[in-house]
Amino acid sequence: MLTLGNFIFELRTTPFQQLRRSDSQRWGSQNRLGLRPALQDLGPGDETLSLSGVLHPEITGGRVHLDKLRDMMHSGSAWVLIDGGGYVYGLWVIKNIDETSTLFFEDGTARRIEFSLNLTRVDDDRVDLLGDQEQGIQ
Repeated sequence: MLTLGNFIFELRTTPFQQLRRSDSQRWGSQNRLGLRPALQDLGPGDETLSLSGVLHPEITGGRVHLDKLRDMMHSGSAWVLIDGGGYVYGLWVIKNIDETSTLFFEDGTARRIEFSLNLTRVDDDRVDLLGDQEQGIQ
């Protein structure tokens, strides 16, 4: 489905049901008397990507895979994002992970885990931010 560094989003780990991508451009504005404001292109703005899905630990991945993503997030590193078709999205950082557990077994283990993951793109030349590629391996 998708890889972030060496973390693979697939049915046995964290299959997502929705991918949402947002991109923006920054524009500076200078007010002018009697005219519309003058706009100046300041370059690319934030590019974000959100993944969301539902895990059923008896069938798909579970909390352990979300914890691996949390470790990647807390490393302060950026990761190369590539989809299953080979398209390279560039370098991305994990901004936040949300998790909601419901339908519990008697021991308190969740039977259903809803998750969302938010990523923000960093400039591709920021190789100093590249994460340890061993960290994402399952």
